[in-house]
Amino acid sequence: MNIASLREVVSAEEWQLRVDLAAAYRLVALYGWSDLVFTHISARIPGPEHAFLINPYGLMFDEITASSLVKVDQQCNKLIDSPFPVNPAGFTIHSCIHQVRDDAGCVLHTHSRAGVAVSAQKCGVLPISQQSTFVLADLAYHDYEGVALRDDEKPRLQKDLGGHNFLMLRNHGLLTVGRTVPDAWLSMYTFENTCRIQIDAQAGGELVHVNPKIMEGMAQVMKTVTAGQGANIAWPALLRKLDKVDPSYKT
Repeated sequence: MNIASLREVVSAEEWQLRVDLAAAYRLVALYGWSDLVFTHISARIPGPEHAFLINPYGLMFDEITASSLVKVDQQCNKLIDSPFPVNPAGFTIHSCIHQVRDDAGCVLHTHSRAGVAVSAQKCGVLPISQQSTFVLADLAYHDYEGVALRDDEKPRLQKDLGGHNFLMLRNHGLLTVGRTVPDAWLSMYTFENTCRIQIDAQAGGELVHVNPKIMEGMAQVMKTVTAGQGANIAWPALLRKLDKVDPSYKT
């Protein structure tokens, strides 16, 4: 696959964003959360264009590079020529969140097996693990309305998400919002593990729920455990891990 480098075409700020976003795609594949070519991670490009980057539809996540990411506006017009299309369903979900959330630097959506399994459970996420306490402190739900192709679903999705950073799409999958690409990725790591732990625990005996009093204090805990720097601490290590596997995401 021969894709011309955009490193000298875009700003240094946009190039770094492209590298981080391509790394996020590769890491999603590496950790086994991908669904062939059918989910998406988007990142907003700072500036007056209100543009964002999204995956080239048709590439596997472990093929995506900084230069292959597609730059589109809020109407899905390509702002830099690309031979690849953009998935309409992915554009619908991601564009409507970027439209109303100024803090949504990155939106990450998965169809992982554990995530879809919990999204199909009436109880939703249960407070049965330390990981779940972080998710439940900032979790919203959106009911399934079919494949996300209709514009009329956008206001309901926006309303259900509100100011939350974790969204469970019922019968569909998981979504996280982050100020940065590392923030959204680390949130999805926690969300995915929450769901995996829940499915595993439900296969065993009677479940022990976290004390509700602990749950009440989680908002403050989230602010103080890593001083909001959890992603900044983990991301460089994740990039080192990725570089050992395949550093071509940087091209």
